[in-house]
Order: sequence, then C-alpha cells, then structure tokens
Amino acid sequence: MDKKYGVYICTGCGIVKTHPCLCGKEGVEFLKKEIADEGVNTLVIAACSRRVNFDVFRFDGCIVDRVNLREQVVWSHPRTKYPAPTEEQKDDETFIDHVQMMAEDYVKMGMAKVEKIDLPEPYQLENFSRKILVIGGGITGVSAAIEAAKVGYEVTIVEKEGTLGGYASKIRKQMPVEDPYENLISPVIDGKIKELDAYPNISVKTGAVVARIAGQPGDFTVTFKKPGDKIEFDVPFPVPPEKKVDENGKELDADQIYEIYLEMNKGRQDILALDPNGESFGAVILAAGWRPADITGEEYAHLGIDESSDVVTNHQFEEIAAKGKIIRPSDGKEAKSVVFIQSPGKGEDDADFDYCGAVTSLVSLKQAKYVCEDYDDGKSYIFYQHMRTPGLQENFYKSIQQTDGIFLTKGEVCNVSKSDDGLVVEADNTLLGEKIKVKADMVVLAAGMVPATADDPVVNLAYRQGPAFRDIGLFNGYSDSNFICFPYETQRTGIYAAGAVRRSMTIEESMEDATGAALKAIQCLESTNRGVSVHPRSGDMTFPDFFFQRCTQCKRCTEECPFGALDDDEKGTPKLNPTRCRRCGTCMGACPERIINFADYNIDSIGSMVKAIGVPSEDDYDEPPLRILALVCENDAYPALDILGMNRLQYSANVRVIPVRCLGSVNVIWIKDALAQGLDGIFLLGCKHGDDYQCHFIKGSELAEIRMQKIGDALSSLALESERVQMFEVAIDEYDKLPNMIDSFVEEIEGLGPNPFKGF
Repeated sequence: MDKKYGVYICTGCGIVKTHPCLCGKEGVEFLKKEIADEGVNTLVIAACSRRVNFDVFRFDGCIVDRVNLREQVVWSHPRTKYPAPTEEQKDDETFIDHVQMMAEDYVKMGMAKVEKIDLPEPYQLENFSRKILVIGGGITGVSAAIEAAKVGYEVTIVEKEGTLGGYASKIRKQMPVEDPYENLISPVIDGKIKELDAYPNISVKTGAVVARIAGQPGDFTVTFKKPGDKIEFDVPFPVPPEKKVDENGKELDADQIYEIYLEMNKGRQDILALDPNGESFGAVILAAGWRPADITGEEYAHLGIDESSDVVTNHQFEEIAAKGKIIRPSDGKEAKSVVFIQSPGKGEDDADFDYCGAVTSLVSLKQAKYVCEDYDDGKSYIFYQHMRTPGLQENFYKSIQQTDGIFLTKGEVCNVSKSDDGLVVEADNTLLGEKIKVKADMVVLAAGMVPATADDPVVNLAYRQGPAFRDIGLFNGYSDSNFICFPYETQRTGIYAAGAVRRSMTIEESMEDATGAALKAIQCLESTNRGVSVHPRSGDMTFPDFFFQRCTQCKRCTEECPFGALDDDEKGTPKLNPTRCRRCGTCMGACPERIINFADYNIDSIGSMVKAIGVPSEDDYDEPPLRILALVCENDAYPALDILGMNRLQYSANVRVIPVRCLGSVNVIWIKDALAQGLDGIFLLGCKHGDDYQCHFIKGSELAEIRMQKIGDALSSLALESERVQMFEVAIDEYDKLPNMIDSFVEEIEGLGPNPFKGF
C-alpha cells in the first residue's frame, strides 16, 4: 500500500501538561478525521503503552504503531532525577536532557518501524471444516461432544472400546457435588450417554482409533482404523525404549530422541501426505483418559502388592465395589477392615505415589465410606502424607472425619505383611506420635492416574516433528500446556486436551473441563475461518512469509518451531501450515539466512528500530552517555516493565527498549548490527525456563540462551567482552526486581567502558 504517515503525541497522563489525551472521545475523533480527510493510513501514536487502549487505537485499513512515552519514559524517569534544562541551559549543546533524548529516540524508532512493515492480510483456507473430532468416549469425551453439539457444531466421537462410558461406567459411586457434601451420588454417565443420543449432529465410532491426523486446524484429514490393525497410512515409527538411552543406560534428552526419530524416518515423505479417503475435521478434542499407575516391583515390595492378592490398587478396589459388597479377592470373604495407603512411606514429605494428587485423596475417602456403608461394623483406616481436598470438597473430608468407623492419620507405612487371618499394616511417625499396627482384611494402595498420552501418541500426528507432543521433560506425559497459563491448549494448535490427559481429575472436574476444551475448539474454528491466530496472540492476522530463493534447507526453522507448524519436502525445504502457527517468530530468529518474516514484524523492521537509536559520541559530548539496547519479550517482561512504570519505579535512562514477540524470535543479526552501530551493551529480557518454565511459546527463552552463547563466541573473536550481551529472566509479577537488574547491567557496562566500535 502507498503509505501516508502521521505522527501524534498525546499530551495527557502527565506526558506533557498542556493538552487533552488522544484516547479520549475528542482525541479518537481527531485521529479518525485525519484518516478520512488527510488520507493518513500509517500512524505513529506516542502516548501510553501499547498494552492499554489497544482497541481504542485500532483503525481499519491502517498501520498503527504505539510509542510508549508514558510507562517507559515519563513515569519511570522523573524530572526530579533527570531535570529538564533551565532557560540558561537550553542553548547549551553539552547539556544532556536524558528524558528528552529517550522520547526522541522512541519516536524515531516508531517511525522507522512503520516504514518497514505492511498491513497484514488474513490467510484463508481453501477447504475449511467446522466439524470437531473428540478422541475418547468416556465422561470427558461425551461431555465435550454434547457441549459442542448444543451450539450447532457437528461432532464425531471415536472410542477404542466397543461402548461409550470409559472408567465412569465402572464405578460404584461419585463424590458429592452439592451442599452439604456428605452423601455419595450415583454415576451420571448413563444419563450423559442418553443425552448424547438425542443429538443428531453427533456421530459415534466405537471399536476404532485414530491412525493418523494430517493437515492443520480447519483442515485436518483424519484416518481411522481398528485397534491393532496395520494400514498404509500408519503414523511414523515411534522411537523404541531401547533407543532412548545411550550405551551406558543413561536417558537421552528430548532433542536427542527427536534426532533418532528423524533418522528412523529419513526419506519417508509419505508420513506427511494426506489420505484421500480420510475424514475432514477442523479441530480436535483429546479426551483419551488415563490408566492406573503401575505400583508393583521392588520399590513397593514392603507394601505387599506382589505378595498378597488382598493388597490391591484403588482402581481394583473400585471394580470390586461396583460388583457389590466389599469382599477379599483371595477367598471371597467379607472385608470389614480395610487400610487405605496414600503414600509408599519413603519418609519424605512429598513422597506420594507417582501421578497422585487431590483425586487419589478424594477416592480414598469415598472408598473408605463404601466399607462403612456395606458393614455396620466396618472399619476403614487411611494413612497419608498429604490429604488434598480442594474447594468445597473440604466439607466432604470433614464429614468423613466425623463418620464412625473411619480413622485418618498422617503416617509412613513401613511394612505390610501376612498374618494367619489377613494382613498386618505397620506405620510410623503417625499423629499419635508412635508406631502402630493395624489388622486388615484388605489393603488399598492409592495408585495414580497416568495420562493415556504418557506411553501412546493417541493423536498420531503426521507431523515432521513426530506423531505425539514433543516431550520437553516437564509434564510426565501430560499433554496440556497449562504451565503457560493457557488451559486446554496442547503443543499442537487445534488440538485441545480435556480431563485426565491434562491432569488427574475427578469425574465432576472432567465434565467441567470438557466444556472448556469444547469452547477452545470452537474458538479455534471461528478464528481459523477468519484467518487469524487462535492463541496466545489471539486475533493476529500475520503468518510467516518465506523468501525461498535463498533457503539453504538447513532445517533449523523446521526443527526449532515449538508447535510443529513446519513440515518439509524431500529436499528439506520448509512447508508452512499457517493455521498451526502461533505467530511466535521462533522460525524468524532461527533462520541464518534471514529469509523468514511477518508482515508487521520482520528482520528489517526491528533492525531499522535499532539503527534509529541515537548513539552519542565524543564529538557531541565530553562524556557521552552509554546506550543500552533491551530486547524484551512482550508476554511477561514487557508487562513487568509497564507495571514498573505504573509504580513510578526508576531505571537507567541509557536503556532503549524494543518489544519482541518472544525471545525465540530474536535474530542474532540485530545484536551484531547494534554492536556495529556503537551501542555499548545489549540485554534480552524474557520468561523463565527450566523447571519453572513460563515461556508462552515453550522453548523461546531456552533457544535464546543457546544463541546468546554463540554470540559470546563471536564477541570474543572481535575482542569485545562477552559481558556486553546478557540475558535475564523475569516473571510478570517480579517488576520490582527490574530496576536493580537493569541498573546492575548498566553499571557493569560502565565498568567495561564505551564500545570501541563507536564512531566507526
């Protein structure tokens, strides 16, 4: 488009103290008049943060950039510390007005940016499907299908068993769901299945599994098969367990396993092909459920699980209870005394069984009640390290405490042994302060709920990055990405997790979870149909644009994309699936040839902003101030900077901030150009990674850190100190740590002295 520029400086909010603010009614009307009468279609608005009033300053058909003079200049750099020039100083060319220089730099950076960006156009699918696929016919899948069908969407449920219902159809009772939270209720699954049958827009495939999902949101092609069948379009070979360890038996990390996967499937371009006979879907809800954790073996030998058939898991106990009165598996006699063990008794405060949580606590309380319901003289004993009963289920816990025949205590179960007429359970460090022994007819171990995705791809994706969700070592097989505050969203766009594949859940929680996943799937369909991003950059109309003439088929973009948005052809040339893309820009940062860009966020636009920063030299000042570039992640770090300004906290006026979509999108050319221009230091500010991972785009901070190490090597070769480029992590609520973090870095750069390339 032919651009006509307009630059507007708001004078509200104390930025300047003479005129009304642009975000008010009159200000917006003024801008609209400029667009209509003057033909302005490219606006630079110097005012408050781009994170506020974003809807106010959105004008159809116009490029708009926001220059943050409020939070990042005026509020965080007060005139008490950086005084404006007096009348006498105004003509003094050596006077340094730091705040004015900041404001001028930011306006110039905004003007440089809009010159290099274009108005995005939506990506429209040729073959768009509004159908939703639900994988799993248990309570979660049935509930999700009903919720989507209620609002008019076509839904298909695929269930590997011969009937719907899943685990919910195999239990005796459910937890209470209403006040006073004392009485167990009958299972609701039969009623939900009857409700599902009443919807003509729901179809059911039982005795079937998903063999393969190819394509992208809005245009998935799904192939079904019978469990155990081998078909032409089966998914790529998974990496077998024996290949997931090195010669010393040490587990390989996720990236090493991925490389093995690629080698195993080398040359198999058929894995990406569409099945002409497949069914078309727009979004997928993954409700595949769970399996009981395995608690056999030496680690649990002291609990008697391998020695006596009367030591069972909570799952096995529920099956017994569903058939009638509680009886011992060994001889069919009445089991009137039952011990429920919540922890393997390792002597550690966090030593519950694997995959345990609030559900296993609640299930033990429920099953303890079964014993007392079946036998007037029944006795239940619950030994726990943790008793988790969240929300109003605390009332259920209190009612169990008051139930005759149920005894609860914190304690470490150190041994379960056979006796002449049953079992003996020994526990130490109890609330009674002493070691105790309990005679029992049965012992129940609180086995956890292992998500179905822990050892089975389930979704069986025909993606370059493999048939499952890539393991980044944090989730123990759970498929959700809720560590980044987006429940239901998996690492694959358009596929939404619900129920026990996300975390251990009760039936009641799973039904509620199904509603959330159904809404997400619907949001995905409607956003995809409009040609905009679903999440987390909801509404973003951009997608990567490749200049393939310079592509070297290095595959870095394909391999580093956190969401599997890129496949490749037999030569290694990337093939984009735009609706899979989350718009993080990781591919842009990964590309050494710099051929990947977005319409309104590209290598040239950020590079031009860097070059627009004024770098004072000795020709202008006896002691020129330093210039520090900050590349700041827009998800956590940039909001933290805004909050810093709102709280009137202060940091060095030598810093110039450029927001980036994710640190994974930072291309090293920006850093090289900044140093070549004479900037004295650069820091990247982003989300935390590792065990406390908070990156919205999963691997952004981690990838940036790896790239920074390579930058350090380059700096050393140029005789520049590697300390001039650093990376910091911050959570959104750690804004108060930023002033010290930034100022300490500036002091370190001051100690190193000016960039020796300044002026060249």
